Amino acid sequence: MKLFLVADSTAVSSGWNMSTGNIYNDILIILLVVVLIVLLFTALSVSKAIKSILKITMPEVLLQEQAAKVAAKQARKIKWSNNWKKIMGLRPISEEKDIVIDHSYDGIKELDNPIPIWFNALFYSTITFGIIYLLVYHVFGWGLNQDQEYVREVAQAEKAKQEYLAQVADLIDETSITVDETGAMATAGKAIFAANCSACHGQAGEGGIGPNLTDRFWLHGGEIKDVFKTVKYGVPDKGMVPWEQTLSPAQIAEVSNYIVSIRDTKPASPKEPQGAEVEYASAEKDAEAETDTTAVQ
Repeated sequence: MKLFLVADSTAVSSGWNMSTGNIYNDILIILLVVVLIVLLFTALSVSKAIKSILKITMPEVLLQEQAAKVAAKQARKIKWSNNWKKIMGLRPISEEKDIVIDHSYDGIKELDNPIPIWFNALFYSTITFGIIYLLVYHVFGWGLNQDQEYVREVAQAEKAKQEYLAQVADLIDETSITVDETGAMATAGKAIFAANCSACHGQAGEGGIGPNLTDRFWLHGGEIKDVFKTVKYGVPDKGMVPWEQTLSPAQIAEVSNYIVSIRDTKPASPKEPQGAEVEYASAEKDAEAETDTTAVQ
């Protein structure tokens, strides 16, 4: 009893998780496993001994077993060979005389071999596939044909493009904004300007409470980055609110492009210039191009 208790405490302390919780059950299971292993080895030894006895006392039995194994192996080989010949459409050499074509060319004779099964299977499977394809894609319309797949892919690509552009537009800030050469952003910004900016700067940007936006004089810089920054953060000490709380970065970019697009226009009753005059890089390039053209002429 003391031995069992010691064994139980040792198993628990060693973290053996295979225990059933009862030391007697654990010992019984171990004994059963050992007995099964012993029986297995005993059966193998007896089987080996019987074969040795038969080999000495009844050699014809072993010969019959070996002959049966060889015959079975040969039968499997012949069956496989016959199946292969059927698949490939081959005929035994002994039957070639029965399939020789009557006429010959320059002493060369041909055999009228049948079409191989694999070729027929391939041929008829293509016909079946063609019929199924026709029904699915062109009769019942269960699948999309090439034109429909193209239209779907174009629509998906356009959707992905718009989602990407929307994300990119919201990432615009005063350091990354550039003038939109297509004019699309300026066109969109006109409505934003009319709804939010015209009360102070006039419908055409001629100025009112706020400064004139159509001349080359600016209080806080006239480049597109400066305009974006002014619209975004506002000028609180002058009464201009920061529009970043109302407009998205994309909308600020659009209205900034519109403001840049109306410079050098001639609205009615413009307000007097305020701030410092700004020389634009684009105007300088145009002047240089005009000078080069004159020189060439």
